[in-house]
Amino acid sequence: MAKQTGIIKLKGKIGDLSFYKTQDGHLAREKGGVDAERIAKDPAFIRTRENGAEFGSAASAGKLMRDALRPLMLRASDGRVTSRLTKVMTDIKNLDATSARGQRTVGSAIPLVPAKERLKGFNFNIRSILGSVLYKSYSVDIATGAIDMAQLVPTNEIAAPSGATHMTLRSAWAKIDFVQGIKSVEVSPDFNGPIDANAVNVNLTPASAPTGTGTDIFILMIEFFQEVNGVQYSLNNGQYNAMSIVEVN
Repeated sequence: MAKQTGIIKLKGKIGDLSFYKTQDGHLAREKGGVDAERIAKDPAFIRTRENGAEFGSAASAGKLMRDALRPLMLRASDGRVTSRLTKVMTDIKNLDATSARGQRTVGSAIPLVPAKERLKGFNFNIRSILGSVLYKSYSVDIATGAIDMAQLVPTNEIAAPSGATHMTLRSAWAKIDFVQGIKSVEVSPDFNGPIDANAVNVNLTPASAPTGTGTDIFILMIEFFQEVNGVQYSLNNGQYNAMSIVEVN
């Protein structure tokens, strides 16, 4: 893979060369690699097939989570969240010590404490890390999904971007069964308020617990707005919004 330079950028194919655009710029690559049918059948590529099966499983686990949290991610995520989450799911899959090579899955590993710890703290928007935005301590009640902050002083404990006048805090409680591929999510009512020096008590509690069985995942999100003539507008299309997994049970 090579990077295109110069004024004119090519797109498409010329002979065995493919020209295309990515987040990393305009790139070019030469056609190559082993025939897909040979990879699928040749005994020499059994390790490749095993790796491919496990990668596919990890990618599916990441997609299951993204699908569950999509309404929130539309407000707080970056362009590489898919690949970053797949990497985390791959690390979790590698903790599966009971399945044969090529059959290790996130569903088998996620009950393990190290697997849950690997998922905890994941930030969906790498441009805005929750720990770099919110400096107030909070508690998570895994029985009710409630996230509480006592006496939050926004100007002192929230690193708001320039131009932000208001913020919204919300939480989500997701129950994801990585074995069955089933998901359920409940979102708390929003807490919206000005970014000022007045202390406020914040309680974010979903109306009910998500249905089904699986891994309990608790999300905390902060969204920034600018108020103009009494109307709050999302700041920079959500670029500064933060969303993170704060607890896994």
